[in-house]
Amino acid sequence: MSLLRLSMVVGALVVAVGLALSNPTMDDYIHFVERELGKAMDRMDQATSTREQQFIRQVFRSQSKKILDAVVRPNTARRNWGVVSYFETHVADTTVVVLGLGGRFIPLQGVEEATLKIGRMAF
Repeated sequence: MSLLRLSMVVGALVVAVGLALSNPTMDDYIHFVERELGKAMDRMDQATSTREQQFIRQVFRSQSKKILDAVVRPNTARRNWGVVSYFETHVADTTVVVLGLGGRFIPLQGVEEATLKIGRMAF
């Protein structure tokens, strides 16, 4: 085996180990969903008054963990493929599919729709 091939194999193994170590967990996914809900709250309709927006944000901040643990976590299936995780959540008649790779999340289907529905459930 040539030095170039050996270097490529070692490099591929290093990348695979790095991806496996940074493979997102279910808790990482829940934090991702929480951030997405927070972004949805920030994009909230500007027609509502500032006082109403502040109240809604305070309620969201205080209740988001309970909502996520009660609604998202039990309805999510994680398929761990070692270097990548596939998250599929069924909530509020919506299917959300997200790919977790290298500590990052790549939304594939239904994230925007589901964040709006879950945000409405908070109220």
